[in-house]
Amino acid sequence: MTPARNQRVLLASRPEGLPRPDNFRIVEEPCPVPADGQLLLEILYLSLDPYMRGRMDDAKSYAEPVALGAVMEGGTVARVIASRHAQYAVGDIVLSHSGWQRYALSDGLGLRKLDPSVAPPSTALGVLGMPGFTAWAGLLQIGRPRAGETVVVAAASGAVGSAVGQIASIQGARAVGIAGGPDKCAFVRDELGFDAVVDHRAPDFAQQLASACPQGIDVYFENVGGKVWDAVFPLLNDFARVPVCGLIAQYNALPQAAPGVDRLALLMRDVLTKSLNIRGFIQREFAELRPAFLQEAQGWVGDGRLRYREHIVEGLDKAPAAFIDLLQGRNFGKLIVKLTQ
Repeated sequence: MTPARNQRVLLASRPEGLPRPDNFRIVEEPCPVPADGQLLLEILYLSLDPYMRGRMDDAKSYAEPVALGAVMEGGTVARVIASRHAQYAVGDIVLSHSGWQRYALSDGLGLRKLDPSVAPPSTALGVLGMPGFTAWAGLLQIGRPRAGETVVVAAASGAVGSAVGQIASIQGARAVGIAGGPDKCAFVRDELGFDAVVDHRAPDFAQQLASACPQGIDVYFENVGGKVWDAVFPLLNDFARVPVCGLIAQYNALPQAAPGVDRLALLMRDVLTKSLNIRGFIQREFAELRPAFLQEAQGWVGDGRLRYREHIVEGLDKAPAAFIDLLQGRNFGKLIVKLTQ
């Protein structure tokens, strides 16, 4: 039976700086009914990710912004609860991009069936999903770590960073993580097995990072920017590779940048004299490699070489506050909203 009502989280206004609760609006609407060739999805898990902050701005980017009054976008794991589509049956569990809502119609395009016997379905939003693939593709296709090299990753306790360091270790490299606070640093060192970890909140952070990287940095996986980049930059070795995945420290900056010293000339000088390779990327550029990623990553998760942590928040109404916390580093692990009991 089709549920009577659907709950959705809409973009109510565009934020200036850090999003506020009133940038979102929660509404209840009639639940859609599938027509021929469609299926109705019940969202079980919603992924919250830093890239969503960019979608809230009306600015040119690699993807269109969320329109005002439209449902916030996001990856989801869902259950088929009604189907008029030949390839999907009631009860199928699928990966979808249905956004911040309890129910969604689909024509089947872009869906991927999940097998809960292989891994918990929520991992399709984390270690075996877009964040894990981002880490795998960015590190192996751009960073290309070699045995014995030093790989540094920012936001090392997060969904992407935690995978980057562990994959670097699997490749025989030395993994150094940067995280915020003693609990996250202990997790990175003791549970994920990084060779070293540095707390970016420490007053002598730059000095600690230099001590943790006595041979310099060969690969730096950038997730943060800001003062973390400032500490990393002087330590980059000749021919260092820098996959640029995210800049979360700068996502909430207002369009007009604060006045300061222009360091572009210094950066470009070292790009030239050290032969640095700094390469921004979006994971979908490597879409054809997803089957290879899944085969490797599922094996690593199965044998314990690739571990993960999920931060679960219950209730769609909690999504806006959880997302704001994410942008301030208050989550611990892959942030997921659980919508059903």
